[in-house]
Amino acid sequence: MAELMRAVVARERDAGIDGLTLADMPYPHAAENDVIVRVHAAGFTRGELDWPATWTDRAGRDRAPSIPGHELSGVVAELGYGTTGLTVGQRVFGLTDWARNGSLAEFTAVEARNLAPLPADVDHTVAAALPISGLTAWQGLFDHARLTVGQTVLITGAAGGVGSIAVQLAREAGAVVIAAGRARDREIVSGLGARTFLDLDAEDVRDAGEVDVVFDVVGGDVLARSAELVRPGGTLVSVAMPPEVRPADGRALYFVVEPDRVRLADLAQRVRDGRLRLLVGDVRPLAEAAGGWARRPAAPGRTIIQVAA
Repeated sequence: MAELMRAVVARERDAGIDGLTLADMPYPHAAENDVIVRVHAAGFTRGELDWPATWTDRAGRDRAPSIPGHELSGVVAELGYGTTGLTVGQRVFGLTDWARNGSLAEFTAVEARNLAPLPADVDHTVAAALPISGLTAWQGLFDHARLTVGQTVLITGAAGGVGSIAVQLAREAGAVVIAAGRARDREIVSGLGARTFLDLDAEDVRDAGEVDVVFDVVGGDVLARSAELVRPGGTLVSVAMPPEVRPADGRALYFVVEPDRVRLADLAQRVRDGRLRLLVGDVRPLAEAAGGWARRPAAPGRTIIQVAA
């Protein structure tokens, strides 16, 4: 194996996006139960340069320079000792560990349990947009909010990576979906299955009326005002920030997504079947990853980094 690889590197926490550079980094080591993945496409979360785990390991030790990005799609290049369930040359996709080097690199080390097989007819750039957004949407709606058929759910930030998937999953589950976002997103979100759309630039989220579940991806005032809408026994779930305002007679919670190989495989099958549409916008090469990070997309859709052809 090569001793060095190309990767996007964050060296100084205070430098933010301006501190991202393309550099040579050591080829990763495959620990026990690890997989080395040759990355074909990768996704990132815009706020991750502010996450403590980007800069320190699980023991609290400084780990800069670090490689950001926590979603990937690629091919298994190497198996660590004791790794089972995957084979060299297999197409896979999934999440990297929060406190280890990530996916904006030619190769990365990932725990095997965080990866799922990728069907041959799902493109790597599509698969790289699925792990965090797809698992977050599923876990928020069904594991935490326990959304069921016939209930009404309000989804804020409905055109984003998480929100757009949540709209589709909730609709397929038989829920009535009220989506909230920017006016420009109305047509695309309605096309994903929302029954009602609220323009958060011109309307108050409280115009949605009573709902059984609020799934919040926005935070701030929108999250606070949404708490008033939850019916008795309902649930307010946020992935943006811990709720400071709680429903009068319901639950409120914040969570961070957990890896789930079985659910990843299920989500990939939904993509294959045409039951789940992923919004992929800008696709950039690894050398232009920093520019894609800095610039907000003009239209809905995840920015994906294509690392290998």
